Amino acid sequence: MSPRFGMRSLALTAASVAGALTIGGTAAHADVPEDQQVLLKGSTTASYFWDDASGRAGDTGLPASGKPMQKGMAASPSWPLLTEGYVVYKGKKMPFFVGDRGPGEPSNRGIMLDLDGKTFAELTGGTFNASTLHVNGNGGMGHIKIEYVITKWGKGPGKKNHPVPFATRAYARVDNNPAKPPQVLAKKKAPATQTVSENAQADEKKATEPAKPAEAAGTAGKTLRVAPAAQVTTSAAAQPVAEGTGGGTAGVVAAVALVAIGGGAVVGRDRLRKLVRR
Repeated sequence: MSPRFGMRSLALTAASVAGALTIGGTAAHADVPEDQQVLLKGSTTASYFWDDASGRAGDTGLPASGKPMQKGMAASPSWPLLTEGYVVYKGKKMPFFVGDRGPGEPSNRGIMLDLDGKTFAELTGGTFNASTLHVNGNGGMGHIKIEYVITKWGKGPGKKNHPVPFATRAYARVDNNPAKPPQVLAKKKAPATQTVSENAQADEKKATEPAKPAEAAGTAGKTLRVAPAAQVTTSAAAQPVAEGTGGGTAGVVAAVALVAIGGGAVVGRDRLRKLVRR
């Protein structure tokens, strides 16, 4: 093998490795881990920008975070710098971090997020023109409705909640009361649902239990025995009521006995009169 051929093979191998690393790095940047903590969810209208200090296409200078303009950088009118998250548009998910401030006046009209031109192009199916800093081939779209998810708040000043217009200057104030994550709100509602379920099970159990026979009022759990009317005699009426019955119960038994005796006496008298008449 000649030295020239060996050097050429080595150069081709190095180029292949570098290309593989570049492709792998881009894919990793675009992928969004599924196990990230969700701190805030919402939706808004997004536009795009590309500030590289070139002065082209309304470029206002280097980003406020001090980081160079790059794919994945977004501008927010109120979130803390270096806040991280991702956006979703028609099923496409792209990560972002807040590296600049904006939109300015458009945020008064509900445009609360500026995506970088390359991310915007990828979401809308266009291509980013590095010469004009515009997105081509997406049907002229400059604004899209997106869903946003915050996974990490930046440590500096800024509103840690749904975005507000740039004119409010919320980006300059430290927010010590961030929005409660959606998972926390869901956990707080869970015990109430469980309690309702337990109450429903208890009610169902009570409904299926056989009813218990009611105890006689005033007897304190003791059995009350009443002799049949045919067996009631004068001597039985004079006898004391069996032990264990209350005074009110004794009066009722005595009254029943007297009624039975009186009825017998009337019947006997009517029969005697009929015999005398014959």
